[in-house]
Amino acid sequence: MTSSEISLPRKLTNQLLHLAQLSPDAEICGLIGADSNGMPLSCYPVDNSADTPKNRFLLDAGQQIAAMKQMRDKGENLFAIFHSHPDTPAVPSATDIEQAGYQGALHLIISLNTKGVLELRGFRIVGQHFKEVALNLIEV
Repeated sequence: MTSSEISLPRKLTNQLLHLAQLSPDAEICGLIGADSNGMPLSCYPVDNSADTPKNRFLLDAGQQIAAMKQMRDKGENLFAIFHSHPDTPAVPSATDIEQAGYQGALHLIISLNTKGVLELRGFRIVGQHFKEVALNLIEV
């Protein structure tokens, strides 16, 4: 999917923001599954197994595999990879870009580095570059 605007259900967005709020001192991470029409439906939180979870994320390999299996079993496809930035803006870091394993996949980043308002932004990372994708919240 290379659209410059992505629709996200408000309920799913609220779930992501809530997960980030529950972990203000470490990056949260996981996967989003979408139906055959590309509509994001399901959130699959995955433990962060990075050595420094305050400023890095690494999807726990076993949980990532289990989440991908759950998606397949439900007829879903990988829609996005999400993670949070407790202390920095919702923009891919140099490490995020360097370690992006699914080239071209949507990356949703939640920032807690704001005054009273959480920030959620979407990006596509290809090679050493990223491009922001507009997020459109919808009711479903």
